[in-house]
Amino acid sequence: MRFFSIRNPKSAFRILKGHSTRRRACLTVPLTVYYNARASYRGKFILRLRLKDLKKMAQSAQSAANFIGVDVSGATLRAALVTSDGQVVERREAPLQRDAVVAQVARAVTELRDASPNIAAIGVGIPGLVNRQTDRVLVSTDLPSVARGDIHAELVKATGLRVELENDANAAAYGEFKVGAGRGSRDMFFATIGAGIGGAIILDGKLWLGASGFAGEFGHITIDAEGIECMCGNAGCLETVASAPNIVRRANERLYRDNTSSLSKLAMNKEFTATDIVNEAKDGDDFSLMMLERTGKYIGAAVASVINLLNIERIVLGGGVMEAGDLILDSIIREAERRAFQPCFESTQIFAAALGTDAVSIGAAMLARDVAQTAAA
Repeated sequence: MRFFSIRNPKSAFRILKGHSTRRRACLTVPLTVYYNARASYRGKFILRLRLKDLKKMAQSAQSAANFIGVDVSGATLRAALVTSDGQVVERREAPLQRDAVVAQVARAVTELRDASPNIAAIGVGIPGLVNRQTDRVLVSTDLPSVARGDIHAELVKATGLRVELENDANAAAYGEFKVGAGRGSRDMFFATIGAGIGGAIILDGKLWLGASGFAGEFGHITIDAEGIECMCGNAGCLETVASAPNIVRRANERLYRDNTSSLSKLAMNKEFTATDIVNEAKDGDDFSLMMLERTGKYIGAAVASVINLLNIERIVLGGGVMEAGDLILDSIIREAERRAFQPCFESTQIFAAALGTDAVSIGAAMLARDVAQTAAA
């Protein structure tokens, strides 16, 4: 029986003609590692590969279906080449060109196909109301050009691949559910708290979209009936107090009317952002810590409503505001516990999201994977 003995296991992948080491995540044939007692003083191992195992590995690398997930929900386009088990192999990022989204997505897909030519489908997470039945974007205040056109048909034509569109919060939720903080649960509620606030519901392992596909508008739960007007037309929505821009607004208002807050470093920076507030809180700034705690109370009150309504198994909170970690999560949990019906609260787990800025792209890719597999079945 013919073996190859390789002292550096990483070099095993280099001997596969046409496959660079960056594609090793696609290689699925298990390898056997043999310890070399004579070389033990060097801490060396020897990797022995049969020729037929090498052939299997090459065939596996060539045939393994991968997926591309694209996130166009922020200022940056994020695209990822994702394996069928949710691992990111390669990424592409660039400032989002809002007036040329289709062309930019198509370029990113082309670049990622160079890393893995066997792409089965593409998923795209879009900020707005997406009708999955018609593959149309009905409303997108961030990307109005996408709503005016037919991005689905244009992307299919530009890439030649199957394309799935999904709301960005739904896509992020699906990613967390499949491979992130929601993994292992059956029912999950997800909220993303950043420039805006969105939500998504997963019941019995599937996205629950509601009667018209728009379920999960967590940011428009009323928190203060006498609050300021929201862009949706309601007054006092959670988004008006807990989204990143409104945290900054509230902080500025507090700094203006309360002289005792002038000691905060934020008072010396008129252009501070929610990220600055988080960073100052991590450095121990009392004013910033107070702003995060009070923001956590608003979010916790909304979370309590979700718990009471759904008696959900797990709640996962993501988005830029949650970069504050326990500084805001602890406040959310305390307020949710104080306000929720206790039997419901005690059966709910509340976690911070795990996938960070990859959540939307991974989730879109996993959604594309599952839809493609269902269609092929």
